[in-house]
Amino acid sequence: MAKAKQIGANKKRNWFLRTWDNFVFKLEEFGKRFVDGSIGTKLSHFVFGAGNFYHKQYIKGALFLLLQVGIILFMVLCPSVNGEYYGYKALVNLALGGSKGGEFDKETGEQLPPSDDKLRLLFGLVTIAVIVIFFIIWLANIKSSYKADLDVKQGKKPTTFIEDLKELLDTRFHLLMLTPTLVAALVFTLLPTIFMICMAFTTYNDFDMTAENTTLFYWNGVNNFVYMFTGQSQLGKEISARFFPVLGWTFLWAIFATFTCYFGGIILAILINKKGLMGKKIFRTAFVLTIAIPQFISLLAVRNLFSSYGPVNTLLQNMGLISEPIGFFGLNDNDNEILAKVMVIVINMWLGIPYTMLMTSGILMNIPTDLYEAGQIDGASKTKMFWKITLPYVIFVTTPYLIGSFIGNINSFNTIFLLTGGGPTYSGYKAGGTDLLVTWLYKLTIENGEYNTGAVIGIMTFIITATITLITYTRSKAYNEEDTFQ
Repeated sequence: MAKAKQIGANKKRNWFLRTWDNFVFKLEEFGKRFVDGSIGTKLSHFVFGAGNFYHKQYIKGALFLLLQVGIILFMVLCPSVNGEYYGYKALVNLALGGSKGGEFDKETGEQLPPSDDKLRLLFGLVTIAVIVIFFIIWLANIKSSYKADLDVKQGKKPTTFIEDLKELLDTRFHLLMLTPTLVAALVFTLLPTIFMICMAFTTYNDFDMTAENTTLFYWNGVNNFVYMFTGQSQLGKEISARFFPVLGWTFLWAIFATFTCYFGGIILAILINKKGLMGKKIFRTAFVLTIAIPQFISLLAVRNLFSSYGPVNTLLQNMGLISEPIGFFGLNDNDNEILAKVMVIVINMWLGIPYTMLMTSGILMNIPTDLYEAGQIDGASKTKMFWKITLPYVIFVTTPYLIGSFIGNINSFNTIFLLTGGGPTYSGYKAGGTDLLVTWLYKLTIENGEYNTGAVIGIMTFIITATITLITYTRSKAYNEEDTFQ
């Protein structure tokens, strides 16, 4: 254990050292390019493509120059959409709190429409992204010119545009394939995430804006976070009163949902793969049926089975075991919260165990038989071999899956929302007894329009999940001893 901790500490220290050394190296390399570069390379710091033109790489130089001119025009001319601007005006408009309309444009004399601060914020972020892209192109243009300098010094001819294309389709083909994925991730994942994070620092909520008949909101710093923990506002009272109970249940749910399915799947896989068991394929098929059926259909079917007037309650009443329907899923305000929580954990086992069973079955088949043979020679029982060989091996291999499953259960929306809807509900509060952070976030934003508060909950959820993931994975054997198993 001490050795594993030391290895992990060395990896962290080495990572920080490598990162710092790489940063220093990049700065030194940048300065060296300017000092040792040709006149064209020096000019490339100010005019894109100048170095390529200097080395007669006209097509490449023209592309760099067009990109520079295009982005500068974009920033200066400020194209607009729905009355809101890109370019430098978009950066100015990031102050938010625009016009309610009625004013007249000083240049055109036309009456200005009301500002939409959602668009102002979005266009401002897009403009910042364009500026970042501008600097990336700037560095690429300098690097391209300096590469041509080195080719000339080595007595080579600078590569032509056709040669660069051939290289892109050959040795750098991976870059060509990864670029669309990277762009899609930036546009559809990173930008919306940053937009959501920004919302947490504004006054953006639907009910205030609707009441004032406006689309304006303002920056308010960390007030939303302060309200969340101190309850200084009316909305803050609810958030502060319900945040820690919901957070506690979220962790409790994630722990039970993860480990019941994990160990249940391991036990089931061991039983099914036991030597001499007849009909293994039939058993596997029976359990895999829960995977074949879409999850939301299974959840809705179970909800109907256990509803107040469903088959289970009707059967229990006909048998005289109960006089009134049991609220298994807390759909009514007076239902038992603990029963609802137990039910969702049990139903989740039915849905989740087959996944672990399938994965573990493959792992069990690949455990080296030498380990078991050595255990038998030493006189170890089957139970001891399970605890000393089988379980440690499975955990060693599946640690990343286990961590991912735990984080996935923290953000498990379908199971809770479709079975209980977060209920039973409490008077005056939007977060019910079985609500997780993610279902509470849904209610705050989609159902109630409290987007700024929802963004705060989203940020807190991200911080929690990211912290848990980093700490648990970096301390696991799968990370510290990834090349060995002992």
